[in-house]
Amino acid sequence: MITGELKSKIDRVWDAFWSGGISNPLEVIEQITYLMFIRRLDDLQTAKENKANRTGRPIENPIFTDETDRLRWSRFSNQSPEAMLTLVRDGVFPWLRNLGGQDSTYSHHMRDARFAIGTSTLLAKVVDMLDEIPLGDRDVKGDLYEYMLSKIATAGHNGQFRTPRHIIQLIVEMTAPGPRDEICDPACGTAGFLVASAEYVARTHHEALMEPAQRRHFDERMFHGFDFDSTMLRIGSMNMLLHGVENPDIRYRDSLAESAAGEAERYSLILANPPFAGSLDYDATAKDLQAVVKTKKTELLFLALFLRLLKPGGRAAVVVPDGVLFGSSKAHKDLRKLLVEGHKLDAVVKLPSGVFRPYAGVSTAILFFTKTNSGGTDNVWFYEVTADGWSLDDKRAPLLPEEKLGPLVGEAVLSGEEHGSNNLPDVLARWKRRNGSELERSRAEQSFCVPKADIVSHGYDLSLNRYREVIHEEVEHRTPQEIMDDLARIEAEIQQGMSELKGMLW
Repeated sequence: MITGELKSKIDRVWDAFWSGGISNPLEVIEQITYLMFIRRLDDLQTAKENKANRTGRPIENPIFTDETDRLRWSRFSNQSPEAMLTLVRDGVFPWLRNLGGQDSTYSHHMRDARFAIGTSTLLAKVVDMLDEIPLGDRDVKGDLYEYMLSKIATAGHNGQFRTPRHIIQLIVEMTAPGPRDEICDPACGTAGFLVASAEYVARTHHEALMEPAQRRHFDERMFHGFDFDSTMLRIGSMNMLLHGVENPDIRYRDSLAESAAGEAERYSLILANPPFAGSLDYDATAKDLQAVVKTKKTELLFLALFLRLLKPGGRAAVVVPDGVLFGSSKAHKDLRKLLVEGHKLDAVVKLPSGVFRPYAGVSTAILFFTKTNSGGTDNVWFYEVTADGWSLDDKRAPLLPEEKLGPLVGEAVLSGEEHGSNNLPDVLARWKRRNGSELERSRAEQSFCVPKADIVSHGYDLSLNRYREVIHEEVEHRTPQEIMDDLARIEAEIQQGMSELKGMLW
C-alpha cells in the first residue's frame, strides 16, 4: 500500500497536470509513464556500471554513451526547471523515440513517445515526485501505478479500460496460474489481468522462480497481451514492468480482425474482460472466427477467439454480458452448445449489476471453461454474487474495513452480516469444493451444481435463475369450521360489548 503522503503528492501532481491543460487521465498517466521509463533506463545503466566496476570488464550493452550521458535522469533531474524542460523536450524525447539499445517491448512502444508537458514548473513537480519514490521497490512502484490507474475509473468513458481490481483478483485466485503457464489477455487494456497473474505466481511459486530458466519464462514468455490502442500498450507494458516482469509480450493486434492461425492453440490460460455490446461487419471480422460462430456480436466473437487460442486442456475465465447466457439467436445457442458439448464448461458466476458503475450498469457474469475438443461437461457450478464489498451505486463506496474486502481476507472471518456485504471469500472457498460438497447443495442456495442433462433439456440456457429452486414457506391452513367458530365468538363478544355500553348510558 502506498502511504497517504504519497497519495497526496500524486493528487497534487494530477491537479498540476489539470491546471497545465492536460485533463485526460490517460494522457497524464502516459506522460508519467515516459518519465518513469527514462528513470528506469538510468537505473539499469547504473547497475551495468557497478557490474563493470566489480568485474573489471567493459560495460555490457550500455544504454547511454559518452554523447548521450547528459540525457540520463540523474543528470537532468538536478538542473533548473527551465534547463530541464529544454533538455527533456529537445534531447531526451528525440533520443527515446529512436532508442535501439534495448530490444524490449518497452523500447518498442516508446518509439512514438510524445512529450506533452508544456511548462517547466509542471515538469519539475513530476520529476521531484518520482525522485522521492523508491522505484527499486517493486511493491511501491506497482502500488503507485495501480493508484494512478484507479483514477481512470473516475473519468467517465475511459473507465471502460479498467476491470475492478478485486474482481480481477477473484478470477486469478480461482484459476490459480502456475509457473509454467502461458497466459494471454487478447483485450488487455492496462494489463490488469496479467499484472494480477504475475503477482499471484510470484507469491505462490516464489521458489520456482529462483531457477534461471523458469525466471526467463516468467520475464519473457509467460505473459501475452494484445490491444489496438497504442496508449494502452504503453501503459500496460509499464504496468507489467513495475510489477516485476522484465519483457512481456504486449503488442498491437486487432484481435477480432486478424486471423488467429499464427496464435492458435498457443496459450494455457486466458483471462479477459473483452469489450462487448459491440457489432462488427462480417467483412471486418477474421474468417476463422466466423467459421466457429456466424455473428457480428463482439462478445460471441471473442469467445470463439479464446477457443482458438487455447491449447487443448487450456483454461479460460471471461467476463461476459448476461445476454451471452440466455440470448435466443442461433449464434448464442450454438456457442453455448459448443462450450457444453464440445468442451468443458466449469462454472457460471453471476455478478451484481453495479460492479462496473459508475460508467456502466450492465449485468455480467464470469464464464469458466476448459478447452477439450471432446466434451467433458458433467456438472456446471453456479454462484450468484449479490455483494462484492462495495456499494452498487455510482459512488462504489467500501462497505467493510479494508482488511475484509476482496476475495482474500487472511485470518479474518466474515460474519453472516459481513458476508452479506462481501461474497467474494465465499465464492473462492466454495469454488474449491465444487466437485465435492457443493454437489449436494440445494438449488435454493447461493451456489449449487446443475447436471449437464438439465442444461441440455433447457436448450443450453445458462442463466442462473433458470435452475434456481424457490422454496415456498409452508402455511398451516385452518378448517372452515374453525374459522366459523372464531367468527361466531367475535360476534358474541361484540354483542356483549354493545349491551354493556347501553347499560352504562342508561
